[in-house]
Amino acid sequence: MRPTLYKNARLLDPASGLDAKGALLTRDGKIVEVGPQVFVDAIQEDVEVVDCAGRCLAPGLVDMRVQVREPGDEHMETLASAQKAAVAGGVTTFATLPNTNPIIDDVSLLEFVERRALEVGLANVHPYAAATKGLRGQEMTEFGMLADSGAVAFTDGEHAIADALVMRRALSYASIFKRTIVQHPEDPALAREGSANEGETATRLGLAGIPAVAEVMMVERDLRLVELTGGSYHAAHLSTGAAIDAIRQAKKRGLPVTCDTAPPYFALNEGAVVDYRTFARLSPPLRSEQDRLAVVAGVADGTIDAIASDHAPHDQDSKRVPFAQAQPGGVGLETLLAISLELVHTEAMSLLDLLHRLTVAPARILGLPYGTLAVGGDADLVIFDLNRAGKVEPERFASKSRNTPFDGRPIEGRVWRTVYRGTTVYDVETETPPPIRRRAFVDA
Repeated sequence: MRPTLYKNARLLDPASGLDAKGALLTRDGKIVEVGPQVFVDAIQEDVEVVDCAGRCLAPGLVDMRVQVREPGDEHMETLASAQKAAVAGGVTTFATLPNTNPIIDDVSLLEFVERRALEVGLANVHPYAAATKGLRGQEMTEFGMLADSGAVAFTDGEHAIADALVMRRALSYASIFKRTIVQHPEDPALAREGSANEGETATRLGLAGIPAVAEVMMVERDLRLVELTGGSYHAAHLSTGAAIDAIRQAKKRGLPVTCDTAPPYFALNEGAVVDYRTFARLSPPLRSEQDRLAVVAGVADGTIDAIASDHAPHDQDSKRVPFAQAQPGGVGLETLLAISLELVHTEAMSLLDLLHRLTVAPARILGLPYGTLAVGGDADLVIFDLNRAGKVEPERFASKSRNTPFDGRPIEGRVWRTVYRGTTVYDVETETPPPIRRRAFVDA
């Protein structure tokens, strides 16, 4: 592999605080030099030169919440199509939820996902393991064996771990293996019949509501269990001001807790479901404008540690039905960066702080060595135009599914090139990644 020099770039490394014009040199898939003073004589050395023309160069994004339908529902998404969608969105590392068919609740299925991901070879893929067998919330899985086999954390995916005793044991047991419990914070009894946020919009549409309190009730219960056990806890896709404030107070008390949100919860509110728009049926549901603003504030002040895509592909049969019958969730890998950049363009936060939520922060939560431009690290990079205008066009997605709540939304910012271990895996000029590179499982 020839060394590659990325010159004339705005270098952005949230881990070190670097935000400066300069260049980055890669060799054999690793970063060997980075900074304002990097210079290589391409005439004297066999170096490929990429002129970034002032574009932003940052670590490849790390997405800690992706649903991949393989095994079981490959017509919605596969590990191959998910990786293609990821790199088109500037994501070079992502963690997959265990709610496939069958559930990822034993070592053989976990290793299947790892092996298939390596065969595709466009991005780093790290699977979660189910916290309970069959995601039924009753009997815990074999945490030790699953952790040894590569599970980055334990979660029941879209299901809350509702039994307090099971959650207490999970927090205690996971801490032995230095793993985090990732919770879908929603009281299932309060949410069971609902399909939209409880409030005026749901009432006007005649839809059963999910009260905002369903989220904070579960978070506050879990925080008590964290105090009891000392276990590491992560609340996923927070959508309400009350839950965010509960996490904020817990952090002040020094509890080992983190949380994330997803772009819909700071870019949309419950008004998006008007006209029974099923692509805007998500889990948790889109909330009030007051809650949306609370999510923006939580991301900006660092209470919300990470932004995840919450990528949940569905086929048309799952969405082209009455709103209450539609499956919740939307695809998000290819819109993660572009929608998140709205927080910069509206001056809610700085670009470096935003990239921190999209790179090094989720990597640290999962204990992964990604999300930085550190010398010696893997050359996983995203180069993007900060101010290039466009709109979300689902028909151009690499994902097998098109169920985005952002269909047609104007955006400002676009991925220009994605690099994985020193190799270009996405180039906007071609709109598609290169052919899948077959790699042996043992090469991990």
